[in-house]
Amino acid sequence: MPVVQEHVDPELYHPALKTVFRGVVHPLSTPSVSIHQYRGIKYASVHARFRQSTLFTSYPPVTDATNYGPICPQPKDTNDCALFGIDKAAIPKQMFKQNEFQCLNMNITCPGDLQRHSRIPVMLWVHGGGDKGSGSKWVYDGASLVRKSAEMGRPVIVVTINYRLGLFGFAASSALREDNKAAGDDGVGNYGIRDQRRAMEWLHYFVDEFGGDPANIVLFGNGTGASDIVHHLLSSDNETRPLFRRAVIQSPLGIEPTLPDVSMAGARVTRIMAALGLTTVEQLRHVEPEYLARYGDFLRVVDDGVFLRRGWKSSIIPDEPRHTLIQQVKRLDSRSLSRSRVATPTLHLPSHSQPLIVGDCVCDADLWSETVSMWTSAAVVRRLKAICQSLTKANNLLRGYDISALTSEEEILDRVLDLVNDARVAWPTDCFVQAARRERSGHGVWRYVFDQEGPARGVAHHAADIMYLFDTVPLPSVPEAASYDRFCDSFSDSETEEEQEIYASVCDADMWCSATVDSYAYGRVRDTMQAKWIGFAYGENPWRSDHVFVFGPEGETGERSARIFDGRRRRHVWRNVLDPLGMQLVQKLGVELSRGPPITCNKLFRH
Repeated sequence: MPVVQEHVDPELYHPALKTVFRGVVHPLSTPSVSIHQYRGIKYASVHARFRQSTLFTSYPPVTDATNYGPICPQPKDTNDCALFGIDKAAIPKQMFKQNEFQCLNMNITCPGDLQRHSRIPVMLWVHGGGDKGSGSKWVYDGASLVRKSAEMGRPVIVVTINYRLGLFGFAASSALREDNKAAGDDGVGNYGIRDQRRAMEWLHYFVDEFGGDPANIVLFGNGTGASDIVHHLLSSDNETRPLFRRAVIQSPLGIEPTLPDVSMAGARVTRIMAALGLTTVEQLRHVEPEYLARYGDFLRVVDDGVFLRRGWKSSIIPDEPRHTLIQQVKRLDSRSLSRSRVATPTLHLPSHSQPLIVGDCVCDADLWSETVSMWTSAAVVRRLKAICQSLTKANNLLRGYDISALTSEEEILDRVLDLVNDARVAWPTDCFVQAARRERSGHGVWRYVFDQEGPARGVAHHAADIMYLFDTVPLPSVPEAASYDRFCDSFSDSETEEEQEIYASVCDADMWCSATVDSYAYGRVRDTMQAKWIGFAYGENPWRSDHVFVFGPEGETGERSARIFDGRRRRHVWRNVLDPLGMQLVQKLGVELSRGPPITCNKLFRH
């Protein structure tokens, strides 16, 4: 049983690891809710660049968990101001060390009164950002979510992790495969996503002393982190040795029917090596990390024939035959996980068809607005025809999104963003939802739409949901809600005519068209979202699975009939335009348009 002492630095003795973790009392603690945070806990070791990590269990008698650990080497991320719409001065200053061999660490935020027998849900956040980002980033601080859970009487532990990114986390080639095989590794590449699984293993073995339930780990993530969760669901390990109970997938970026294989990924590595004047893997291993960090964009999961299960595409592409593999769920052999002498307890593993909450933001493509804005109408038309290789397909696509060579400069940006949003996020997400429901016989998958405006920018942009869920982003000064805003509580597809007339009487056209996020709307969406996610962690059905839950606009929250979803997303266009093209071609369209015209080399920022 852990011994927790109440003073400036809380201490937790972990008998299995034979160490005392010394953490901090979080500033969001209140007299009624104490919050402890243990930062920078190493969960795995990296013994060499481009090798799989191993579980870490050897700690000193006292482990300092008062400071955040190193993060993976990466380019400087300067996009928070633009993404969240906040001033640079309002962003908390954080300076992380970068070290590819020491970056596998986690931060554990928990109520301060837990004991081993508490066994509360563990919510593990997988951050996005592509080749940039960190689980230690200020925006992902779990304290607000933990405090909310304690106030609800349903406490949870929130864990955020760092893992390898870019070239360090996802490089793959035939030469690397042979190198990894000689070292005893199975498969090649996917180092970063396997790091994430290593963090799950650590939690399964050791989170019980923090008061967590190792049999109830809930993954949640956004952007590329959300797509990583999708790939965990589709992995061979998850089919035979699942390590998480359920998952929340928020605006996944990177659900693709055709992932690069080792040969395709190797071509990219070969180009990088040629640019650096290198010929061998060992030479690549000795390049200074700051140079390699420049080449990590657009690298992610590789289909190496090992990590993903057989027939994984059926969970993304509608109606593709599913290869069914019936196997007993195997227990993890602790001898294969660690060379440490620390004894590891038996895992209690859940089913591999985990319950899911899945959703997206209405303006996720806002992420690419800078590069998309460089397209002219004529250039878009030419490019779409070239990609489609069919006038019939191209013209159907252009009609579906109301694009022509004569589309005005003022309108072309929004229309191309609509197409990019559907091609890269909304439609692939919906395809995944439909396939997941099919695999689960129509049960265990809940759909939401996040249409609530970001507090600072006035649109439901990518990562706006993060602002509400974590409640960490400094908010602009907003007025208190006027009395008419309370009508948003009951706004739904089932209102009576009388209710609609009452609402209309207090709303003129200007008010309806201007979306402002007042304190009431912000608090309502934040509280509802946090409560739904926490309840889901406890095994609750968040809403009826044949309905959709809406967050926003203008503070609206609630369960709605499925026909509302058809209106909130362009499902009729998906059926009539995107379905006939097929996901592979649609994905190509979305990626090429989001990168801007060929003449631009602007880098995209992704979260």
